[in-house]
Amino acid sequence: MKKSLFFLSLLFIQFVNSQELALVKKSSKIGYLSKDGTLRIEPQYKSAKSFSEGLAAVEKDGKWGFIDTKGTWVIPADYKGVKDFNSGIAIVQKEKDWVYINTKGEIQQAPATEKLFDFNDGVAFIRQNDKVGLINSKMVVVLEPKYDQIKPFENGYARVESNKKWGIINTAGKELIEPAYDEIGNYFKNTTWARKDKTFGVVSGGNFTPVEGVEKIWDFDTQDLTYAKKNGKIGFIDLKGNWAILPIYDKAKAFSKNLAPVAVGSKWGYINPKAEFIIPPTYADAEVFSSNGLAPVKEKNWGFINESGKLVIPTQYAITSNGIIISLFVKQDKGFIDGFARVKNEGKWGFLKPDGTVLGNQWFENAELFSNTTEKKEVTEIAAEKPKPATKPAAKPVNKKKR
Repeated sequence: MKKSLFFLSLLFIQFVNSQELALVKKSSKIGYLSKDGTLRIEPQYKSAKSFSEGLAAVEKDGKWGFIDTKGTWVIPADYKGVKDFNSGIAIVQKEKDWVYINTKGEIQQAPATEKLFDFNDGVAFIRQNDKVGLINSKMVVVLEPKYDQIKPFENGYARVESNKKWGIINTAGKELIEPAYDEIGNYFKNTTWARKDKTFGVVSGGNFTPVEGVEKIWDFDTQDLTYAKKNGKIGFIDLKGNWAILPIYDKAKAFSKNLAPVAVGSKWGYINPKAEFIIPPTYADAEVFSSNGLAPVKEKNWGFINESGKLVIPTQYAITSNGIIISLFVKQDKGFIDGFARVKNEGKWGFLKPDGTVLGNQWFENAELFSNTTEKKEVTEIAAEKPKPATKPAAKPVNKKKR
């Protein structure tokens, strides 16, 4: 029992550590920055990736391996190519073949599949005879291949396609919404949006409720309202498909902290769920509020306001969540993520703290987000081991989020 408890504690510490480090580039070398502003691992690598599940892939002498958050080699640099760890599994290129390994570097034998897919939410796709199913991280089939396509899992749910119709499954392979729609959204509080022929609506409890005249519905996110377009204008509907805010805006983004960015003409402001402007439309662009109550707004450049509309960080930065490497899955793409905002100033990248100061007073040639999750927006496919020499990994993602 003590061994088990210690093992679980070790995993938890490793996960916490993985959240604390960000990949940074200085003097053309890559290292890792801690949230206290110090370089936990000094820049020394020519090529490297962000941490995922406590391990980061780095290159040494033309080969790839994995280090831990102390910079210690955990898996030797023996591979020609590697993908990030997710659900305790990574895809690596061993000689000519791509295989799965665990965090000890041990090869994991997957069920028969035409492709190897990244793990996400504890499962990975398998493909047989052009049909897609699921395996878990123990390499056990949890869903026999039956769908034509499965999109990446988000919060435990995925869109599936069968005979050109779309539905929803969970990670156990259970069909929550049968494939009966021409288009379908994400799954949020047992609800999603969908399209039948040319009619958009909301699916809840197995029932499709049309929303008359709607041209498009966006995914539900953190609140029970999402934005939709009718007659070229944007408004907000609730989980039942009722108009909570009439479509009168030119553009809109998701609600967060009970505030949503909306555009009137070319100017952006923020409304509350009663459609009252809490922050007048005066900005050239605006993004959703982060959990810390700050949102990016743009004049000529980007700065940050609080929930009352006060500009607390001057508009002097460029902002983004992506750098050299595809960012890890987050609920928003710009602004404060996990306590820091990645910004660019005078050609250099750094991390802003909520008080507007720069973490460690340091700027870098590049900087990635602090590693904060093991889930990803996209799933990459790699050619699996075959009797013939293995092919190279596919150049583009298999699955893109369906809109």
